[in-house]
Amino acid sequence: MPAADETPTTSQPAGFASLGVPADLDAALAAAGFPGPFAIQTEAIPVALTGVDVCGRARTGSGKTLAFGVPMIARLPVPAAPSRPRGLVLVPTRELALQVAEVLEPIGAALGVRVLPVYGGADRERQVKKLAAGVEMVVATPLRLIDLIKSQECDLSDVSMVTLDEADRMADEGFMPQVEWILRHVTAPHQTMLFSATLDGQVGTLVKRYMREPTEVSIDSPTATVGTMRHLFLAVHRMDKDRLVSVIARHAGQTVVFCDTKRACDRVAEAIEKVEAKERWGITVAAIHGDLPQSAREKALNRFAKGELQILVATDVAARGIDIDDVAVVVHYEPPIDVKTYLHRSGRTARAGRDGWAVTLAEYNQHTTCRIIQRGLRLDLQPPIEVFSNDPRFADLASFLPAPSAPAAG
Repeated sequence: MPAADETPTTSQPAGFASLGVPADLDAALAAAGFPGPFAIQTEAIPVALTGVDVCGRARTGSGKTLAFGVPMIARLPVPAAPSRPRGLVLVPTRELALQVAEVLEPIGAALGVRVLPVYGGADRERQVKKLAAGVEMVVATPLRLIDLIKSQECDLSDVSMVTLDEADRMADEGFMPQVEWILRHVTAPHQTMLFSATLDGQVGTLVKRYMREPTEVSIDSPTATVGTMRHLFLAVHRMDKDRLVSVIARHAGQTVVFCDTKRACDRVAEAIEKVEAKERWGITVAAIHGDLPQSAREKALNRFAKGELQILVATDVAARGIDIDDVAVVVHYEPPIDVKTYLHRSGRTARAGRDGWAVTLAEYNQHTTCRIIQRGLRLDLQPPIEVFSNDPRFADLASFLPAPSAPAAG
């Protein structure tokens, strides 16, 4: 089931041929159920098909997996020699590696492009055997790939196309030295594509060092949010927060709650379970974070994707695997420390044009942080709305927003 940036909804012709995509690849996209190109795909694919380097600024949910995946599948030479892939996609987390591969595998198979996710916390021997059998595209996390390169079980000297996906997250999580180490091992002439929510800081340095006069494509301004996202800042009491989160999920639908620490994730999930035991609302909840086994994290994500979980409580790193279009609400359990973190978290909702809510819970001493976020998002500066969990407005979050002004009488 495709689950990265795109979710197919139809088996009608895909319509990618108008972007210069070969007919057989367009047919494979149609067979996979993709309804047609999103904005970032329309901008990026024709440019990438020419072979030039591409910088794409777009957020999760905008469709960037196909924006780089389609050109790679179209242009990669086949077949690849054993343990010598032709294309490389670097991603920050194992969840994203799995999901990108899941989208691209069936499309690539139709054209003889084999796709392999390579990441830590999984059967290393199995990954090595598949590499040795020959794969055209590797979707990898940096540390596992470095391990395989050092052990001479993966050779990048045949790589002709490289994509850095969510480069800003790799920078935020401290992977830039490893990314640069890997890029230095791509020794043949190659095309480089980079996709990121922002192109400044360490990402900008990466562009200058490893890309050749890249063409920039963008569908977002640096502080734009995805889709039709609405923002709500609530002033809450600490003892009421867990019940309030349950009430939001009960009325609004699937909800992702962000916490700053692994311990906080576990505590919030347990507190919501206690609320459910008392109220019997039918709310199900799970926590995901780095201390959990990979199998437990994948199980929780799969249950959430199937709608079996109403609330997922996550840390920033673990949440990189949440690429599901139907998330109704993102709850910031504490106000994020900066606008970039707020945008990355909030990007779990309002995907592919759907409506979504980013709700920030602020205690009495956190209102200034809310103002900083509002200013960074260019929102009207408004104090958080004081609420308790029994507020009837939670039946419809839109009722918290000011009513539109009536037109002046003529």
